[in-house]
Amino acid sequence: MSQSTEELSHAVVGQLMAVIGAPDDEQVAEAADASVRALDERLRAEAAA
Repeated sequence: MSQSTEELSHAVVGQLMAVIGAPDDEQVAEAADASVRALDERLRAEAAA
């Protein structure tokens, strides 16, 4: 099941909070990056539709 845009937005916020809590953790940063990229792709697709 695909996440809604709102769910992706909340995931990004959670991931960025994790980065704040563990700024030197590379895995946390990679997870946050993946979340931001997923949201960016979704927003671009919605804007193009």
